[in-house]
Amino acid sequence: MGVLLMMLASACFATMAAMIKTIGPEIPLPQLVFLRCILSVPLLILFIMSQGRPLLVKAKKVLVLRTMFGMTAMHGFFYALTHMALADCVFIGRAQPLLLALFAPYILKEKTPPVAWIAILTGLFGVAFIMQPGGQWNWAAFVALGSAAASAGAHLLVRRLNRTDYPMVIVFNFTLLTAIFTGLWSIPNFVALQGREWLLILGVALFASLGQILMTSAYRLDRAPAVGAASYSSVILSVVYGYFFWGEVPSPAAWFGGGLIVAGGIILVVSRLRVQEPTTTP
Repeated sequence: MGVLLMMLASACFATMAAMIKTIGPEIPLPQLVFLRCILSVPLLILFIMSQGRPLLVKAKKVLVLRTMFGMTAMHGFFYALTHMALADCVFIGRAQPLLLALFAPYILKEKTPPVAWIAILTGLFGVAFIMQPGGQWNWAAFVALGSAAASAGAHLLVRRLNRTDYPMVIVFNFTLLTAIFTGLWSIPNFVALQGREWLLILGVALFASLGQILMTSAYRLDRAPAVGAASYSSVILSVVYGYFFWGEVPSPAAWFGGGLIVAGGIILVVSRLRVQEPTTTP
């Protein structure tokens, strides 16, 4: 059941990404992030209250740092979505678990087994292949990679927050704090939205919230490696969206590099199958 829920969550996230790409660069990034977050807040509040959880986290200083990394990741991901092919952006974004494994030994002092280093090197080689090492470097691809790195940093901080707080409470606090910061940031250049843009923004907020809820439920119902492997289904849907809506066909380099990234991710999650997963809910 957990794997199915993660596949549904991945479909939500891929749909959200396609909607952001549809909106395009006309809306300033801080405003786009603000609207995505503020419209998600009511749904997250209702979900947390239905679970009988507190609305505020205990580790507030760690939350602020997690929010800084998360906002950086979100801005970078939204920028990349509107400036490069959807599948290429999602392929690079899926390097996030590999970067997380790369940083963990130095930040959390976690021991990385040899097979994990094989997975990391395989995935990072795939990223370099997508970014066209022959010399035609794409600035948006660098932003996408930086976004994945910032997301990895945010997830490392979430591991610390998980010691004291419930996962969906962490998500809510991050979303609310991001909405406050980006709301103040977007005031000087706020752009009036048209009806179609409002529908897309509402869809972004809805699918982002549903994805978070489904993903959290998936990790509660099944082991993390199996659920993590299922998350790579978002790549398939992103390729389908890119082809049908924008006529984007990944290049051979993108297919090869993306395949290496996915292979590295699968190797990484399989390497965790024999590891006893720690309890994340306090």
